[in-house]
Amino acid sequence: MTISDLGEFGLIEATAAGLPRGDRTIVGIGDDAAVLAAPDGRVVATTDLLIEGRHFRRDWSGPADIGAKAAAQNLADVAAMGAVPVALLVGFAAPGDLAVAWARDLVAGLAEECARAGATVAGGDTSGADTIVLAITALGDLGGRDPVTRSGARPGDVFAYAGVLGESAAGQALLEAGLTEPAALIAAHRRPAPRYPAGPEAAALGATAMIDVSDGLLADAGHLARASGVQIDIATALLPGHPGLAAAARVLGGGAMLDWVLTGGEDHALAATFPPDCALPPHWAVIGQVRAGQGVLVNGSKMTGRAGWKHFGG
Repeated sequence: MTISDLGEFGLIEATAAGLPRGDRTIVGIGDDAAVLAAPDGRVVATTDLLIEGRHFRRDWSGPADIGAKAAAQNLADVAAMGAVPVALLVGFAAPGDLAVAWARDLVAGLAEECARAGATVAGGDTSGADTIVLAITALGDLGGRDPVTRSGARPGDVFAYAGVLGESAAGQALLEAGLTEPAALIAAHRRPAPRYPAGPEAAALGATAMIDVSDGLLADAGHLARASGVQIDIATALLPGHPGLAAAARVLGGGAMLDWVLTGGEDHALAATFPPDCALPPHWAVIGQVRAGQGVLVNGSKMTGRAGWKHFGG
């Protein structure tokens, strides 16, 4: 059966049936709009587009993985503001001949990642289109904390991250080469697993600025440095070793490991700046310093070439 056979409301009914209702959902799927409780009085909101062929490939990823990845990249943006993810609104457009089972599995992946983050799917919309497009809006709760923006880093702060770096880029390189091992890296590309609690944790620890590493460490550190009017110097000697990346580099016959870590995106690690006297938990790795100046340095020098993903032509 195709989604055209079901029609818009049949598709919504078929996919919504498997979605859990969140504790903060007052009015959920099936009305003109969702109504969510917002105890803080402020709502963190972010949105992203995923377009088939540009952001995902059906020959590389199954529908559940695509759904989970779509959720992850939006929920990570909420966490990067120091907020707790609460809910997603999902816009879904697809060709009419798409199998209903594919759409159901996509929604199952969305729901699985929402459950991992403690969030839910509260509503959305569907439409026909020539290719599959997902438009995801994520909502979050600050829990009484101030938001952590990109603009608060100060000279003297340390630059740290929580999560993983380079795994998704390595997985993509393996897929492009037609390889299936190391399987863990391919899985990381298909379904990243952001460390959502690290966002509110960073806020509580006194983070001065924070960003979700979606476009690449250098590119996103550059966004943070620009917004804060500072310079960030990343020391590659402080980057944790990763046997899996080294194995992938050997399989591919090249030394791309550092490039994956510095410029590969979509792992959705959280990168943040902290005061120098802040005692960070072990899962926050300090990898650089904030100084007066502009831009991003690597080992004290400016990098040339690509810094990360470019949304128009990259």
